[in-house]
Amino acid sequence: MNCVYCQNYEISQLGKGKEISIEDLSKIFLKQQEKACENINLVTPTSYVPQIIEALKIAKKKGLNIPIVYNTNGYENVDTIKMLDGFIDIYLPDLKYYDEEIAKKYSKIDNYFEIATKAILEMIRQVGKPKFNENGVMKKGVIIRHLVLPGNIENSQKILEWISKNIPKEVYVSIMAQYFPTYKAKEDESYKEIGRKLSKEEWQKIEDYVEELNFENGFIQELRRT
Repeated sequence: MNCVYCQNYEISQLGKGKEISIEDLSKIFLKQQEKACENINLVTPTSYVPQIIEALKIAKKKGLNIPIVYNTNGYENVDTIKMLDGFIDIYLPDLKYYDEEIAKKYSKIDNYFEIATKAILEMIRQVGKPKFNENGVMKKGVIIRHLVLPGNIENSQKILEWISKNIPKEVYVSIMAQYFPTYKAKEDESYKEIGRKLSKEEWQKIEDYVEELNFENGFIQELRRT
């Protein structure tokens, strides 16, 4: 994906980063556990799934036992997700777009909704109902995220309607209001409709629609606007 509003565009689209070996990656995993981290959060890891699996095998043999989080934009091949069965404890997928025209305009991709929903259903099949430790921190499960984009409220409503009809109520859903324009959305007039923050009126429409749907899923309202 090539999102025009990506906050991490220097990494995701401009190639910022460095190469490491599979062995070094396994050491990084173990180092985080030594620091008492709650989990290993793999952010947009799709391109490196085979290497991640090998690094996890090495680290687990050496005692890695904290949860592994697969943090993804949702645009995943089901076969890739199946490769991860048994290695991932928590899936954290986005479900960004229902409207294919919007997906093409803002992220330069085709068939987003069809592909992402199939992948998410496979994630749910793998990890099942959420589990938490004694401090209420998730150890296993799925949290579906949806970022509400300004000027695209109908897209969000269709996403929420699909979730309410197709996702088990035990699966957590995070509906996020903290969008702010960055990268091309901030600079390019072609995307002026998303060149601003979400308005209070737009967020109110989302809250009202959630009530209208009688949403039964765990519902996390993220109201950060800064």
